[in-house]
Amino acid sequence: MRFDGDFIREPFGTLGAWVEAFDWETLPVMGATVVEIDQLRRVEDDIDAHRLADVICKDPFMTVKLFAYLAKRRPGREDTVPETVTGCLLMLGIPPFFSQFRNLRSVESALSVDPVAVDGLGAVLNRSRRASDFALAFAVHRMDHDAPLIHSAALLHEFTEMLLWLKAPRLAAEIARRQRILPQLRSTDAQRAVLRVTLTELQQALMQRWHIPDALTSLLNPELTGSSAQALTVELATRFARHSAKGWDNPAIPDDLRDISELLQIGLEPTEHLLAEIDNRE
Repeated sequence: MRFDGDFIREPFGTLGAWVEAFDWETLPVMGATVVEIDQLRRVEDDIDAHRLADVICKDPFMTVKLFAYLAKRRPGREDTVPETVTGCLLMLGIPPFFSQFRNLRSVESALSVDPVAVDGLGAVLNRSRRASDFALAFAVHRMDHDAPLIHSAALLHEFTEMLLWLKAPRLAAEIARRQRILPQLRSTDAQRAVLRVTLTELQQALMQRWHIPDALTSLLNPELTGSSAQALTVELATRFARHSAKGWDNPAIPDDLRDISELLQIGLEPTEHLLAEIDNRE
């Protein structure tokens, strides 16, 4: 039996079966998002797309639901879905948004029976939010006009790992356990051993199925990292957020600082000061 209640307890045999196990429409969103959207719904005549986007852009689950819903609403024209949350809201409209996204379920209620999953998801979510903050700051420094797109890409970079903690927490915990025991074990090897697929493979397949904009999904594909300054921005922001998750004493951080310094074309000391300033905004 692969399912235990709402949770997946055993791996599927194929990538296709994994893809079928996830449905964007039933995804819960963060509890804080539920509260803020309900508060804004009461004054919807007084808010604009930018105010609502500020709430959605902090939540990877709500971000994906919005993109996927708009693509579903425009069958055959998915390639015209805007690449940013604000653009989606402008196309959809504020009242239709509130009409569609009523009675949102919270992640916290979905995981209330599994504290291990709460902790695991919380750690990944915190990394992703920090990565999105770093990526946005890097993009602004580089005067990249696609800064909002880069922010969303960094937020969603580890989205499938979040899904795993949400729907298959025991499998996610087993991957984490193997990597703790063998620090030299590659993430992709641990994932394939436990899941029979890698999280990158699953993420690309899900994003394609849900018709997430190509401009966004291309920045989530490690194979394209280095092919553009934007992809490198997302990758370096994600890498630094992961390495500094428990402090700045990780031995990989000096390499991160060097690479970020080269990306931003500033010295090592200004780079370190910039990263510390962004981190202190949390």
